[in-house]
Amino acid sequence: MNDADAAAGTWLRRFGPPGEGAMPLVCFPHAGGAASSYRSLARALGPEAEVLAVQYPGRQDRRHEPPVPRLDELADRITGVLAALDTPDAAPYALFGHSLGALVAYETARRLDRRGSTPHRLFVSARCAPTAGPGPTDGLDGDAALLAEVRRLGGGDALDDPEVQALALPALRADYAALKSYTWREGPALRCPVTVLTGTDDPLCTPEQALGWLRLAVVPGRSRVFGGGHFYLEDRATEVASAVLTDLGLRAPQAALSRATDT
Repeated sequence: MNDADAAAGTWLRRFGPPGEGAMPLVCFPHAGGAASSYRSLARALGPEAEVLAVQYPGRQDRRHEPPVPRLDELADRITGVLAALDTPDAAPYALFGHSLGALVAYETARRLDRRGSTPHRLFVSARCAPTAGPGPTDGLDGDAALLAEVRRLGGGDALDDPEVQALALPALRADYAALKSYTWREGPALRCPVTVLTGTDDPLCTPEQALGWLRLAVVPGRSRVFGGGHFYLEDRATEVASAVLTDLGLRAPQAALSRATDT
């Protein structure tokens, strides 16, 4: 095993056997989340796209590693892993990030762009564009506030268990510290198209507010809206997978998709 393979094995988790010619979709979890949050999407994507979910340090099988409390550093480290895998015979790949993961995926895409390794497409979910400034809860601090926010967004049922809390809080603290550390800096627009995905009832970012992402690329993008709140992805994996495959050019558009707007 070479160094690039070893680094990929540390940072990336593959879910489901890839189909022949499957396009890799590198997925970035939400705050407090882990690679396993993308299992449902991986199943829904089927053989056409292969999910490689990022496992941030400080959770699940990396729980004994110190978390990365700065978003720029997290993007730097993931960029190094992906750039090392981008060989001349490598398949094109896309990036998908949800909530915090949308920012990490975007900053990773910017860095890859500068290296000449532009992703095929960037999907940003449940997050307003960074040009709008910090999100309404990015500055949260203290365990009680963090737990209350996760519950408010609909992702905290398991946190009533003290043992689950003890495992989840270090990652939550680090991820909210990463959000607090982040400041968007102006730079060249992305050379890959962007798909913006939002939930109709997300209290953190409305579909209209999220459209700012489309101005951060030099090529036209698309907005897709799904029924649900901040964690709409948990209930809409099949619909999201259809949208992803369509936007990657791996599946013909279907009328059954949720409302989609080309911009």
